[in-house]
Amino acid sequence: MKAMKDYKMILFDLDGTLLPMELETFMGGYLKSIATKMATYGYEPKTLGAALWDSIAKMMANDGAKTNEEVFWDRFCEIYGKDAIKDKKTIDGFYRNEFQNVKNYCGFNPKASETVYKLKAAGFRVALATNPFFPQYATFSRIRWAGLEPSDFELITTYENSHTCKPNLSYYKEVLSSLNIMPSETLMVGNDALEDMIAEELGIDVFLLTDCLINTKNRDISQYPQGSFDELLTYIGL
Repeated sequence: MKAMKDYKMILFDLDGTLLPMELETFMGGYLKSIATKMATYGYEPKTLGAALWDSIAKMMANDGAKTNEEVFWDRFCEIYGKDAIKDKKTIDGFYRNEFQNVKNYCGFNPKASETVYKLKAAGFRVALATNPFFPQYATFSRIRWAGLEPSDFELITTYENSHTCKPNLSYYKEVLSSLNIMPSETLMVGNDALEDMIAEELGIDVFLLTDCLINTKNRDISQYPQGSFDELLTYIGL
């Protein structure tokens, strides 16, 4: 176990970590909601769903030359034509309005905010290292659904400010650079055995939160410190 003083920065994942959810249920509710909204603007729901997944896949494969936002809209406009960019304002409006009902597809764990506030009170820096394929407004909303505020975090990765996605190690390099922090001073906390635990390859310590565990690649997770928020605090030394 590392002594408490050894860490300066705690990175948290959001979906399935600070915000409990079953990812497929959440994504299903999200896609249904946005498809309903955009149908009134001439977007056929199934085609739109496929286009969104395709555009997300392009972000996941982003090589860092552009922001994720630019990659998303480049691909979306390849599918629907360059004039589709005019609907960006409508989709942004969706995140401010209808997207708020997608909260119903998420859970809530008061331990999430309690843990963040305990860490901050103990002097740790805290940042949100969530996979950045959502716009800022949608990410800020999900932070609030978890009982926290965007101002609680030094950095929040969104599709506007990020150039790669998890599990690309360049994602974590960009986070470390933005925070001016060394890997050895950092702990990454997340629920995904691949996307979050891969940070270890850069020398970042990791903790696998198992409440909403994702292990699609059937990785051996016995190698990772793991457990609940209470066990996380014990691991850190609080």
